[in-house]
Order: sequence, then structure tokens, then C-alpha cells
Amino acid sequence: METSLTYQNYFQRRSAFDWIYAALLCAGAFFAFNRYGAHMDIYEEAILLLTAPTFAWLGWHWKSMRPLMIVLAVLSLFAISQYAGSLDLANKKFFLKYLLSSQSAILWMSTFFILSTLFYWGGVIARSDFGASVGSALCWAAVIMGFTGMLVRWYESYLIGPDIGHIPVSNLYEVFVLFCLITALFYLYYEESYGTRQLGAFVLLVITAAVAFLLWYTVSRDAAEIQPLVPALQSWWMKIHVPANFIGYGTFALAAMVAWIYLLRHEKQMVLWMGFVIVPSSILAATWLIAYISGSQSDFFAALLKATKMVAVLVVIFSFTILKRELILERMPPSEVLDDVMYKAISVGFIFFTIATILGALWAAEAWGGYWSWDPKETWALIVWLNYAAWLHMRLMKGLRGQLASWWALVGLLVTTFAFLGVNMFLSGLHSYGEL
Repeated sequence: METSLTYQNYFQRRSAFDWIYAALLCAGAFFAFNRYGAHMDIYEEAILLLTAPTFAWLGWHWKSMRPLMIVLAVLSLFAISQYAGSLDLANKKFFLKYLLSSQSAILWMSTFFILSTLFYWGGVIARSDFGASVGSALCWAAVIMGFTGMLVRWYESYLIGPDIGHIPVSNLYEVFVLFCLITALFYLYYEESYGTRQLGAFVLLVITAAVAFLLWYTVSRDAAEIQPLVPALQSWWMKIHVPANFIGYGTFALAAMVAWIYLLRHEKQMVLWMGFVIVPSSILAATWLIAYISGSQSDFFAALLKATKMVAVLVVIFSFTILKRELILERMPPSEVLDDVMYKAISVGFIFFTIATILGALWAAEAWGGYWSWDPKETWALIVWLNYAAWLHMRLMKGLRGQLASWWALVGLLVTTFAFLGVNMFLSGLHSYGEL
């Protein structure tokens, strides 16, 4: 009886807009099912039908999700209508060319993320809430344009050909966009939940780094072009495995940036050593080894030059954070809040990363005939899982807190980065879909 009353009270607390929002989601799912159901298998139909209650619950739990979903629906449907069934119109219609085609929208996303980072830091340095407010608004704008670009890209792939069309999470370009969006969305949720915008200065750094890589990758590899799926990726599993994976990656990155703030507050000397000795020397040593193994002298010097530039940028960032340490920390939330955000982010990421790993094993059994093959990607995914499983075990069983937990989360980002990107760069295997 008590349980039923709890559920009744929960639904009674829903406003009229909550129910209108849920009804719109159900109507959209029904329309898609009615129009495109003939092209779906039973699994894809199940995924579609579950999206309505899932996003309805998300919108009820986090109010900001409701206007976001509505704006995304309006912008993406308007963009789709502009195509009129022809991809050739992408460079002829004003709104598509300059705003809403997938490439235009993702470029706007990149611009907004960079500007957001600058305004967040401007707010911290100037001790101004206005800068952080503008940074938050720009971060929301980036999320809107990024998700719009991804939805439109999905449609564009079908305009190229029905056999080419696919959800845009299949290559390094697309998943880097997804990483930026998921990390930002989780950050915005915690920003609203804890009533503080100051964490954005640090969290947006990792997103901006991903944006910088994305822009470089787009220009140097022409990566924005939509490509047909390789046979192993032609599966409905991709629609759920990859997003679940990147919820894990995004929240792990968020936790690491929060851990950086914690360490900046409590371990100045170690941060100094890390910023000026450990990280730069590790990057240079790793680059030297990889370039040396490649055997090409020109590649060696080119790689070393890139690594030196990267180290220079990192040293500037670390120098600034150390010199302005007191000014920065003065604007940051209390250590208890940092610790709680770090714990919650890792907890959510671990749940979704576990789900993604299980789904990946099921997908592997269908595609390659075995649940586990010790492919480099699988091996490093297991290392990431074990790392955060151990972190959570120590947190829940031994009360892991403070500096040790923060160092562990920060090192975890390095492990996660190699699993996400390093495996594609340096190791070949069954998952080599996004080589550099």
C-alpha cells in the first residue's frame, strides 16, 4: 500500500506541461513507427518504443531536458524539410549552408564550446557570475547545435542511399562529437543540480581539447564525409552499444576534471611535479618511442615537433593554474561538493560502461562468433572497467575519499583516453574502425 501511494504521489506531482511533453514524445514515436516500421526489425522497434518513456522520465527528472528535446525536434525537422529529399540542396539553401546542415551545425557546436570555455574562465578570473552565466548559455547552445547536427547527419546518410544510411556513431569523427555532447550534457546536469557554474572552467577544458582534435581530424583526414558502414557495424547493436560506451567515457572525463580541482586545492606540490615534470616528460618519451619504432626519420621529427607543441600548451595551462591557484579556488565549490560530483559521475559512468561491455560481448558473438577474443579494444575496455570497479569498491567498502580518490580518477582518465583513442592510433584489431 505504501509503495502504491508513493507512485501515485509521484505521478500526481506531474504538471500539465509534463504530460504534454510525454504525449508529444509518444506521438513522435508512434509516427516514426507507423512510417518507418516496415524497415525495422523487432529489436529496432523495441528501441524506438522505449525511447518515449525513457526521455519522458528524463524530462520529468531534469526539467531542462524538456525544452532541449522540443528545440532539437523543431530544428532537426525544419532542417530535414529544407532538403526536400535531395542532398544537393545542402549548399544552396541558406539555413542549411550556414546553420543546420550536419557539418555547419557541428562547426557551430565547436565554436560555442570554445567560446563557452573562454567565458567560464573569464568569470573565474574576473570573479564575475555574468561570465559563468554566459559560458553556461553558450554550452547549452553548443549542445543544441551538436545534437541537431547529429540528427541531421543521420538523415543525410539516408539521402546518400538507403543502404548507406546509419546512426552517426560509426567512426572517430562521429564519436568525438558524441563524446563532447555527452560530457557537456552531464556537466550541465550537475551544474544545475549543485547550483554552481564554476566547475565549467575545468570541465570545458577537456571538451575543448576534444573539439580541437575533432577540427584537426576533420581538416587533415576529410573525416566529416559520410561513409558506408563496414559489414561488422551493420547491426542494430551499434545503436545502443556505442552511446552507452560514451556515457561512460564522458562521465569519467568529467570526474577527472573535478579531481584536478580537488588536487589543486589540496596537493599543490604534486600538481607542480605533475604539470612541469611528469606529464611533459611522459608525452615526449612516448612520442619518441612511437616515432622511433615507426622507423622514419621525417615522421620522427614531425611527431617530436607536435609533442613539443603539446607540452608547451600544457605547461602554459599548468603555469596559469598554479600562479592563479588561490584566485581560481576561491570561486570553486567546497571539497565535499567536488568529492560528491566525482563519485556520482564515476558511478553513472561505471553503470553505463558495464552495460556497454555486456552489449559489446553480445554484438561480438553475433558478428565474429565469440563473446570475447582479447582484441586490443576489448582488453583495454576490461582494464578501464576493472579500474573504476576497484575505485568504487574502495569508495563503498573502505571509504575512499580525498586526494587518493582524486589521483585515481585523474589517472583513470589517462587509461580511458588510451582505450578510447590510443588503441585506434597504435594497436590494430577487430575494432580498428577509426585509425588516424
